[in-house]
Amino acid sequence: MTNDFRIAKVQRTLRWFENDIPLLNMRVKELSNERQESARRFATAVIDRTRAELERLLQAQTHDAQDCGEMPGEPAD
Repeated sequence: MTNDFRIAKVQRTLRWFENDIPLLNMRVKELSNERQESARRFATAVIDRTRAELERLLQAQTHDAQDCGEMPGEPAD
């Protein structure tokens, strides 16, 4: 997979997770408060990890772009 493809996939996944929060709240409303909070903490942790992965991929893309822009030095004699 190319880095651009990975970034797009993680962005889609992140949007899906974020857009699902209101639905999650509806799904867990019948549970005890403790279980509701547990589900919300889990969802928050997954979103945080997904954001971190997206940031890592974006930084790698920036780093790769900078590496490609550098001209190789002249060979040593």
